[in-house]
Amino acid sequence: MVIDRISFKELLPHLKNRQVTVITGMRRVGKSTAMHFLMQQVKHDNKIAFDCERIEVRTLFNQPDYESIVDELKLYGLNFAKPAVIALDEIQLIENLPSFIKYVYDTYGVKFIVTGSSAYYMKNRFSESLSGRKRIFEMYPLSFPEFLQFKKSRYPEYGQYALKLFDAAWYNRCKKLYEEYIRFGGFPEVALQRKVSDKKELLRDIINSYIEMDVKLLSDYSVSDELYKLVKLLAARAGSKVDYTKLGRVAGLHRHKVNNYLQLMENTFLVYLVKPFTKNIDQEVSQQPKIYFSDTGIMNELAGEQLSGGQVFENAIATQLKCLGEIQYYQKKSGQEIDFIFKGNMAVEVKQTAIEQDRQTLMQRAGAIGIKKKMLVSRYLPADGFSGFVWGGNIF
Repeated sequence: MVIDRISFKELLPHLKNRQVTVITGMRRVGKSTAMHFLMQQVKHDNKIAFDCERIEVRTLFNQPDYESIVDELKLYGLNFAKPAVIALDEIQLIENLPSFIKYVYDTYGVKFIVTGSSAYYMKNRFSESLSGRKRIFEMYPLSFPEFLQFKKSRYPEYGQYALKLFDAAWYNRCKKLYEEYIRFGGFPEVALQRKVSDKKELLRDIINSYIEMDVKLLSDYSVSDELYKLVKLLAARAGSKVDYTKLGRVAGLHRHKVNNYLQLMENTFLVYLVKPFTKNIDQEVSQQPKIYFSDTGIMNELAGEQLSGGQVFENAIATQLKCLGEIQYYQKKSGQEIDFIFKGNMAVEVKQTAIEQDRQTLMQRAGAIGIKKKMLVSRYLPADGFSGFVWGGNIF
């Protein structure tokens, strides 16, 4: 059974568009499920789906003569004289697929639905081959409302709580599930597991498949051990500024190699870098970005017991906000900072347990840089009953 996801509502209208539907995101985030969901919505039978991880599929599409591939697809039952749909899962595994798709798209008008796990491949090499012929959709780990659906905790009224101030009834109903969500993350397979041991085992498997598949595909095979050590080091420093020289010294790597590895991690959706908020472009370049992980379950599994509750919660909020729009951070030379600037016009401060003083401080700091919108986010309800904050479970 396919559990409906919010992202499906965005994908579905594009099924009728002749453009190639490109679904990208981290491995095992739900791209294949989305692809098969779309194929189920195709009303005719002139359709076929392929998994590019299979050797016979790679052999088929690696042929240099595109008409030979077309002839073989006809043997599979595909009729190129009628409207046809071809779905291809993990296309970055076959080097010449973009040019083949372009050829068939232009020659026969076939509708393609494709998935891939590399942002670099999908946005650069793939984009060059299919300029104007495709639309890219990025898939993320489950949002909290989607997580509730996967846990069979269906609250159809959740929309009224989005980005709204604390509501005691909603908090009491969902706080345990939200704690599970930020501890084990939003991978669909992990969310469906009941035992903690099974969740942890799946997270380790996802990490291993990331290193063994995505990393080895896009880089030298010898990088695995170095990269794994660096990833664990970064997980313990989630939410911190990236000091390439210091990281290189601790990891035993040259700073340029650290930079290359970070680009690789970002392009394969494992991490993302949050840039500073400033009106001065030169100042922005001079300031270091902060690093966050795309999934808190992966981060927790990599870091072990090294993370504080505040770090985990801040990363969770960063991830939740990033799915809604651009985030930056603000910091003065004196050290005073605002955790996030959301969409360029909202100051967001994240606290484990927010108090009135936190709200006053946020108002002062946001006012000093001309930002009128403010949002104080808290994980827990304070003992004094202060409720002038947005609970983390409302960030969607």
